[in-house]
Amino acid sequence: MPSITANPDVTFKVHFEDEHLAVVEKASRLVTQPGKGHDTDTLHNGLFARWGKALQNLGAARDFGLLHRLDRSTSGLLVIGLRPRAYDAIRAQFEQRLVRKFYWAICAKAPKGPSGVINRPILESEPRARETKTARISSAGKPAVTAWRTLAASDKAALIEARPLTGRLHQVRVHLESIGSTVLGDDLYGNPALARLTPRLALHAHRLAFTHPETGAPVDIRSPFPKDLRPSLTKLGLPRPDLMAREHETARGDAAEPDAD
Repeated sequence: MPSITANPDVTFKVHFEDEHLAVVEKASRLVTQPGKGHDTDTLHNGLFARWGKALQNLGAARDFGLLHRLDRSTSGLLVIGLRPRAYDAIRAQFEQRLVRKFYWAICAKAPKGPSGVINRPILESEPRARETKTARISSAGKPAVTAWRTLAASDKAALIEARPLTGRLHQVRVHLESIGSTVLGDDLYGNPALARLTPRLALHAHRLAFTHPETGAPVDIRSPFPKDLRPSLTKLGLPRPDLMAREHETARGDAAEPDAD
């Protein structure tokens, strides 16, 4: 009997798949793995409906294929191991910080300067009054590093790309909030007024880049800006970042990526 209940009703988009690994896209408000109050309605339950035999074979020691997680409110890409050797090799790339993860965030305002690096330790805490774990900047925490750049800004908000070099709880949210660029829709770290400006947390893991563990070829997967947040960009006077990138590639003479809508 599988260790995790398969649930074919949990949907996700597959961006890449072979016998060794898969890269999938999770929707916002979908919990990544089973836990308190979410035994059968998580992404992991959906993954078991598609790759149950392979994931079960990986076992609990390899977290049944999960190599990393996204916050419930965050949408975007995750890589899943399907074979033990591939899982171990990608895990090693994570530990050596060779997996590149990129996020788009709609923030309350732009930081100072066009780009920068936030190097502030993060401490996890679990207050009794909350069911959700939280995190905060603290010298007692673990090292945490996030690079960022401002893609666009208006008098209402800013569009930022963040690249976490470490993997702490709520890292991008906590780090951006610490420099005054709170992610809109954040009901944990933002004030209620900011949380109401977007329909949900305005954070999307849009790109994953790593080396294929078997072929050695580069794997660079990207997803478009999520549809449910596009009206917020228009309202806040910000452009779609995926279209900005495509226009830049066209201007350089590069082949534009096909629209993944």
